[in-house]
Amino acid sequence: MRAVSFLTFLPMANAFSSRSTHRPVSSSLSAEIGDSIKFAKYEGLGNDFILIDDRDKASPSLTPDQSERLCNRNFCIGGDGVIFALKAPEEGDYDFTMRIYNSDGSEPEMCGNGIRCFAQFLKDLGEDAESYRINTLAGPIIPVMNPDGTITVDMGEPILDGPTVPTTLAPNSEHNSVLEQTHTDKNGKEWKISLVSMGNPHAIIFVDDLETDIDFEVDGPALEGDTGAFPAKTNVEFVQVLSPTHLKMKVWERGAGPTLACGTGTCALVVAAIRAGKIPRSAPGKEGVRVTLPGGDLFIEWREENNKIYMSGPATLSFQGTASMK
Repeated sequence: MRAVSFLTFLPMANAFSSRSTHRPVSSSLSAEIGDSIKFAKYEGLGNDFILIDDRDKASPSLTPDQSERLCNRNFCIGGDGVIFALKAPEEGDYDFTMRIYNSDGSEPEMCGNGIRCFAQFLKDLGEDAESYRINTLAGPIIPVMNPDGTITVDMGEPILDGPTVPTTLAPNSEHNSVLEQTHTDKNGKEWKISLVSMGNPHAIIFVDDLETDIDFEVDGPALEGDTGAFPAKTNVEFVQVLSPTHLKMKVWERGAGPTLACGTGTCALVVAAIRAGKIPRSAPGKEGVRVTLPGGDLFIEWREENNKIYMSGPATLSFQGTASMK
């Protein structure tokens, strides 16, 4: 069964030109076969998402299965996930809620590139605020719209406690954390793994050379699905240190596989690199650590004064259109 057939695409120059009100607009989306779905496609360093305006709803208008089919790059729109802009919960000081279904239909707690795309989507819809307080399954996340067009996101504090990440690997460092702990995967390969959660789990592995030290298509899924060590599965980041202020990474995302960028993973690997003594902590006021991903660069700052992590990078509208459920 095909998920959608395209009906209309609107050029980027005309995107959202008719909507300027700050009031939520009722969504015409429906999960019924034959109904039209209005969407916008955004990317953050090539990590691409289908954005759905559900600001009048408390829960997503599409099911995980329907979202998975929309993400199919051959027969549907294509994307690493579907993000829903939902109304704020009745309790708590929030502006909106973000939910996301991965391209395999699973639901992650948060997505760093996705939250930037979400914020840009809100701005393009007419919600023209300097910042937004977003309710996510990982807790409150605050993106700030910068004058240069980039978006800085207060990603909150990293979670280091091993069982909370979660992992069954034995803690071997302060804060009951796992830092470069030896682990053998199901293929018999031995790794030194550091675990950090940004509301979602990340396994970080430092290598000398990203091109020769890993078999990405084999090692990524072997570690992601190792539920003996990672009960909730895990995102996997392979990292090469290029300089004290520059890291390079490849990511195998839980539920999505290889992607061009991962915001939460970028935050997690900077924390791991600092804790493992691979790089120094950046001085206050500096732009932070440059992390080069397959899709481009993000800048990450882990501030000592409040232990929070700040991620800065772009989010870009690719196109918008209408599709029909089939």
